[in-house]
This record gives sequence, structure tokens and C-alpha cells, in this order.
Amino acid sequence: MPKVIPFKATRPTRDKVSLIASRPYESYSKSEREARLDHNPYSFLHIVNPGYKYHTEISGEERFNLVKNRFEEFKEDCNFKQDESACFYLHKIVHRNEVEFIGIVGAASVEDYENDLIKKHENTISEKTEVFTEYLKTVHFNADPVLLTYPDNSEIENIAKNLMANRAEYEFTTTSHETHYFWVIDQKDMIETICSEFQKMSHFYIADGHHRSSSSVALKQSLAKDNPKHTGEEAYNFFMGFFIPESQLKIYEFNRLVKDLNGLTKDEFLIKLDANYKIENLKQHYYKPSQKHHFSMYLDGDFYALKLRKKSYNFEDALSELDAQILYDTILKPILGIENLKNSPRLSYAQSQKDMAYVKGAVDQGKYQVGFGMFPVTIKDIKTIADEGLVMPPKTTYIEPKLRSGISIYEF
Repeated sequence: MPKVIPFKATRPTRDKVSLIASRPYESYSKSEREARLDHNPYSFLHIVNPGYKYHTEISGEERFNLVKNRFEEFKEDCNFKQDESACFYLHKIVHRNEVEFIGIVGAASVEDYENDLIKKHENTISEKTEVFTEYLKTVHFNADPVLLTYPDNSEIENIAKNLMANRAEYEFTTTSHETHYFWVIDQKDMIETICSEFQKMSHFYIADGHHRSSSSVALKQSLAKDNPKHTGEEAYNFFMGFFIPESQLKIYEFNRLVKDLNGLTKDEFLIKLDANYKIENLKQHYYKPSQKHHFSMYLDGDFYALKLRKKSYNFEDALSELDAQILYDTILKPILGIENLKNSPRLSYAQSQKDMAYVKGAVDQGKYQVGFGMFPVTIKDIKTIADEGLVMPPKTTYIEPKLRSGISIYEF
């Protein structure tokens, strides 16, 4: 059964947490990032972007060493403290639309990942994993928990409710209108109950953080090989996770935008679509799919509803049931000639916050010729794909919550 343990988190002091916590580095535009670095000396971005101090871009091993130096400086300046005993942590995130996410921060077992007790639904890129593994070897900390999901559990839910009746250790609101609450779980009985309840579960599923997970596996394998006294209990045998009930995950779709019709006229393209889809021209009526195997299309100023003709398509496994795969198998590859979903210069993705209105605007501006919208997958779809040992096409899911860096840090 899966093993989840408490750990001694290194955390910001209460007065600094709102200043230190940041979104992942890549999620900021260049101007946003520079504004935060210019005006907030406590931002975690200063740690992960150490070259900013020297007004230069630094990469590779040199950058990794400077990240480690910046982190040590933050600790020396008493911006961070480490808990004296191993704890779990309850983290609640409330969005401006009052959607709540409540999860447990703890340490997941690398061995469970290796034994497929922690299941994945995405492929990882070996080069990216190798780079991040070398980064971890140098800095010896992880500031971004992997998002893991589990079946709703009444015992853990009761612990959360009891904790939330008390004042939070942290409470702060970000400029993106997210309010964060954070409680330290240091009571022995609560810790034992959480460990016990997690051990009763058959599997965890990775919702977000596949590369962080695979890098932690590579790190453990490398450090264990170099450690003649390896026991399996060293800190590098675990990685930080944010464990959230399945019912609280929010799963959204990525829409697709294509630059051209692969040499086809509009009418030729529609005729080819007719082989697999019932097509309804909705003119200017905005359309978003309301069920699986239905697609929205925006082309030449009109919205279309595309409804899969199921008799013309073979459902062979869980992957073939996914709308992202169906779109690829029936339209993107055979009609539009897009083979590589990761690197095609003719294909772009827009997460669901950039809905079909965004797709319409991008097509109307001439940046793209056609756009497709999809119905989001469910947690059941994700689990079935993982259980069958399959992987989803790129950009199939956009999952929330998106976690902040630097609120809790796992050192090893």
C-alpha cells in the first residue's frame, strides 16, 4: 500500500510568506517576472532566477549552484525556518470564484512510483528529466509539490474540518485573487491517522507534476547507488506531494488552433469532415461541447458543432475514447496533415480559460484558419488511462489547483 510520511518542512516566516510565494517561473511573462524581481526582494523568483542579481542569463551547473546559494542566503537572513519535528500540512486555496481546494502536503515514496502504486497518465521527456535531476542533485531541495489525487476519505476530511476551525499559520491573498490558508499538523494522533488512511488506499494518481516525479525517481536511484549505507529511509527516497481528494480536482480542456487547412478549400475540408462527423453550421451562435465526442469548430466566421459518427470510429481502448485522440485520429493527422502534436509549428493550444471566444478572435485576426473546442476529460478517464498503462496526447488536460512555489520546501 502507498506510503506517505510527514517531514520537516522549511517554510517562510509568517510575515514573509505572502512576499515569498510565487507562481512557477515559466508561468510569468517576461515583463511580469521583471516587475516582481524589481519590486519584491523576497520573491522566490530571486532564488530560482539567480542571474537577475547580476543582470545576466545563467544556465546549467553554474545556475544550479547559484540557486543553492540564494536559498542558503534566504535561510541565513531568517526568511525561512525549518520545523523541528516532522509534520503534515493542510493547505486550502480559495479562488475568486469561491472554488476551494483542500489538500495535505506530505512526502510520497519514490518506491511507490517505481512499483506503480503512484500512477501516471503522461509521458515524460528524458532530457527534461535529466536536467531537473541534476538540478536537484545540486540544490538539495524541492519547492514545488507534485499534485496527487486519491478517493475522498471521511477520516482525512474530518481532520481538515477540525484544523480549519483554528487560526491558520498562514493566510494571504495573491494578486491573482487566490486566498491561501496553511495549517501545521504536528499532533501525533492526527499524523498517525493520516498515515494510516493513506496506507489503506490502493493507488495514488499523478494529476500534475510528471517530470518532477520522474526526476525524483532518477535522483533516488543515483544517490542510492553512490551511498554504500543506503537504507531506503533517507530523505531522497521521498518527494513532496500535495494530496487532494478526487472530487476537488478541476479538470479543463485545451482547445486546438491550426494555421491552415493543409491546402484544402473550406468546402473540401467540410466534405472530408463529413466522413466521421455530423456537421451543424451554427453561424454566429457561440457553441461549446456539452458531452464527450462532440466538438466545437470555428471556421471562416462561423461556429460548427461536430458530432462523431460512432459507427465510423473504432473504440479499442481507453485512449481511443479520449476526444483529444479522436480529434487527432480523424482530423488533425489524416486531413490536416499534423503528425507531431508536440512540435508542429502549424498547431497551437489554448487552455480553457482562453475559451472559444479566444479561439474565435485568433481565427478572425488571421493568426489561424480553424479552431477546435473539446469537452473536458474526467478523473475517471485519467484513472482508466493510467490503469491501462497508456498515456494521453499532449495538452489533453489543464488541471487545477496550480500550486505556488516556496510555501513549503522539502530538503534532502
